[in-house]
Amino acid sequence: MIIDTHVHLDDERYREDFDLMMNRAREAGVEAFIIPGAHPATLARAIEICENYDDVYFAVGVHPYDMEHIDSVDFETYAAHPKCVAIGECGLDYFRLEGSDEEKTIEKKRQDDVFRKHIRFAKAVKKPLIVHIRDASHDSKMILLEEGAGEVGGVLHCYNADDELLSLANEGFYFGIGGVVTFQNAKKLVNVLPKIPHDKLLIETDGPYLTPHPHRGSRNEPSYTRFVADKMGELLGMSVESIESLTTRNAKNLFGLG
Repeated sequence: MIIDTHVHLDDERYREDFDLMMNRAREAGVEAFIIPGAHPATLARAIEICENYDDVYFAVGVHPYDMEHIDSVDFETYAAHPKCVAIGECGLDYFRLEGSDEEKTIEKKRQDDVFRKHIRFAKAVKKPLIVHIRDASHDSKMILLEEGAGEVGGVLHCYNADDELLSLANEGFYFGIGGVVTFQNAKKLVNVLPKIPHDKLLIETDGPYLTPHPHRGSRNEPSYTRFVADKMGELLGMSVESIESLTTRNAKNLFGLG
């Protein structure tokens, strides 16, 4: 069995064939799903799904691209929900930084402040973090260490294969591996994957994004975790059954799933 630890089931692109898509996932061996909090506008939909499906859980957070909406989120109420298993996704994303050097510095400071708020709240409610990092490995690592995020741990979602982040395994952080590992241009991740401790590996789709080979160009969905597991087994010299068992156990340990 597989747990998809990061899938945006609250995305409108799933609504039309939602039950069919969920059935395909279960037939492919997916036993649980975690919806990350990304935008306040979708949180109500995430909770609706969680309350209608026993095998779906969610996290509360605001993606760096939408951080201006953070004050509209009632974090305490969402975090108290019995299906809330984590805080995030949150983190740093410098990919879209634009403007002058001064404007970029201001934007980085805003992201820094919001990221730290998520970490402090996670520690207060004792829930793990779902961390988004893009073009910001060093700063993200420093913030996690400075804020003592290892107290709750978490997952580096869609792990970017930066060696600098590997030491966070010692701080209780896991590494989310998704469809990128199947891409032909994923040589960096392919080389780094064997360096990750086996007890810190997780599987995710990030659906509807980052669809794995051979379905690139179409909407990603949880049943495609099968392709991720197959590729991980190939690269690590392990059976697919071992990958499934290992990553499922890791997900249950991190998120406290029964």
